[in-house]
Amino acid sequence: MGYIFEPDHLHEVVKSVIGQPLPQMIDDIKAQLNARYPGHILMDSRWIFNNAGGAMGQMLVLHASITEYVMIFGSPIGTEGHSGRFYAKDFFFILEGEQWAYAEGDLERRVYKPGDLHILPPGTAEGYKMPEACFALEYARGAIPAMLPFGIADAMSSTLDVSSVGRTFGVYTKAVVGNLLRGKI
Repeated sequence: MGYIFEPDHLHEVVKSVIGQPLPQMIDDIKAQLNARYPGHILMDSRWIFNNAGGAMGQMLVLHASITEYVMIFGSPIGTEGHSGRFYAKDFFFILEGEQWAYAEGDLERRVYKPGDLHILPPGTAEGYKMPEACFALEYARGAIPAMLPFGIADAMSSTLDVSSVGRTFGVYTKAVVGNLLRGKI
């Protein structure tokens, strides 16, 4: 299966923007990705609340297809929860702040700082915490539609934030259809 995005390139982009104010980092990431992957970056995307695995953050979707997504995810006040367990590989590139994580059986946390990459292999799950403000560029490749139930379950069963669920499905559907029309899955 061919993928559009390369994790090594995404990591290079993240490292090139570290240390700038967050709005400038986001603008530079979008510009660099749009230059490398023209037609695949949602340049007019808007922030959407996301409640998943007990954690609340916000996401700025930059790309979504059946096999990949790229987004900025984070919170200005911190959050913690369950990572989810997926049939996809998840790459979490820290832009600012820290993410702490642990897997089943870990007795000490792992700490990820700006420029670091936290990889969640398919079929695994972890606990994570962003103790303060933290934002990351997140890239996932694999069975993306299978991730959607986890991404909306808390909003449907706890927060009842149907507006965020509707906006999530709206941006995902628009992006997937656009990619399918271009022959990309």
